[in-house]
Amino acid sequence: MKRTWLRWGLMTLFVVALGFTFVQLGQWQLDRLDQRRDRNATTAEHEKAPVRPFEEVFTGTITDADQWQRVSVSGTFLADKQLQARYRSFDGKTGWELITPLRTTSGQVVLVDRGFVERPAGQDFPKVFPDPPAGEVQLTGYVRRNEQGNTNQMTPTENTVRLVNSDTLSGALGLDLVNGFIALIDVTPAQSAELVPVTPPPPTEGPHQSYALQWFAFAAIAVVGLFILIRNDLRDRKRAKERAARPAPVELAVERTEEASHGPRAD
Repeated sequence: MKRTWLRWGLMTLFVVALGFTFVQLGQWQLDRLDQRRDRNATTAEHEKAPVRPFEEVFTGTITDADQWQRVSVSGTFLADKQLQARYRSFDGKTGWELITPLRTTSGQVVLVDRGFVERPAGQDFPKVFPDPPAGEVQLTGYVRRNEQGNTNQMTPTENTVRLVNSDTLSGALGLDLVNGFIALIDVTPAQSAELVPVTPPPPTEGPHQSYALQWFAFAAIAVVGLFILIRNDLRDRKRAKERAARPAPVELAVERTEEASHGPRAD
């Protein structure tokens, strides 16, 4: 019995640890769902708001709360500082985006994501990029925060990067860039039609709720499994006791009685 209790105790500790982990993972998915809903609400609010001057928004570190506001700014593109952001996804397609610094009329320099270009399957990334409009331009775009990741992905190699981060690119380009960047909506004079503006993501909630329900279900399955194990153990012990308590068969009982009265039979 002691061994049975020990087994039950160890299994209970294991199930408690497993269930706790599953519940925490489910709660993490619900937290991500809340964050997704907050971002969707912020994006919807910013899209309804009027376009703001660049100088009013780009005053410090750009955060998630600032993203997808619309701003307007005038300046001159620095065509010799263009970068290709590779392995990008947009609207269900894969390709690259063209990043070009803009020196504003106020003297500040901001990165501008001029748009997305799909890369056909089996083709390499192009080495020549569309030139920006020459001279002073007037543009409207979305506010974007710096992308985060491995430093190697944010450091340009042969004018290409994986992630757009103005803090890292400032040193690489030799420019004093403001924090964050702009995703172009439209520009005057017009640019190449090859570049497709990158718009806000669809306001979906993603799979977080279903993932959370799955983790909670796993926790419940672990608890139910423990009870089934203990119930089966108790049932097996009860059956074993019942078998041990059954009377001996009649013939065997008579034989034992004869042996007791006359002594063992000679073969």
